[in-house]
Amino acid sequence: MSAVNTDRPSDQHPDEHDESPRDVAATAVPAPARRLPALLLVAAVIFALDLGTKALVVAKMTPGEPISVIGEVVRLTLVRNAGAAFSMATGMTWLLTLVAAGVVIGVIRIGRSLRSLGWTIGLGLVLGGAFGNLVDRLFRAPGPLQGHVVDFISVTKWWPVFNVADSAIVCGAILLVALTLFGFEPDGTRARHSDGKAESTTGEQA
Repeated sequence: MSAVNTDRPSDQHPDEHDESPRDVAATAVPAPARRLPALLLVAAVIFALDLGTKALVVAKMTPGEPISVIGEVVRLTLVRNAGAAFSMATGMTWLLTLVAAGVVIGVIRIGRSLRSLGWTIGLGLVLGGAFGNLVDRLFRAPGPLQGHVVDFISVTKWWPVFNVADSAIVCGAILLVALTLFGFEPDGTRARHSDGKAESTTGEQA
């Protein structure tokens, strides 16, 4: 009679420190959600404010007849601007129109992979402002690609007249510069530290 093999296979308990790919995935920090809808919402709000204030100013005000808001410091005065923000680059309206169109397209393309809340707000401000002034250049007199932008906010006599779109573009640009200086990336991460590790941010952070 042959001997019965009573040897049992060794226990196959996994090491306590080993983690399966499923466990690693479960404990990993989830990536922030994409922010394109939020970016478009911010841009839409800025565009609506810009379009509404311009329509009201054009309907109610006469060029050359300013309205005082705070003495001589803040006034409303209707100005038709052929230049860029704050009346710069006057005489290059067609080129500024193409630049504004390029900015709108570029921001939307970036927004498709955007995950940072701070970048979402900044780019939304820039997009809404650029689109607001672009509509003026496309549809206002004297004609397509050469339309003059409606400006109406005057702060002190030496500061150029501007509008809501100009303000949004400047504020958005300042925010984006600040985020870049502090290392916040559009994808929701922070710039690498000296030890070579990248710090992940959540959707509620910058």
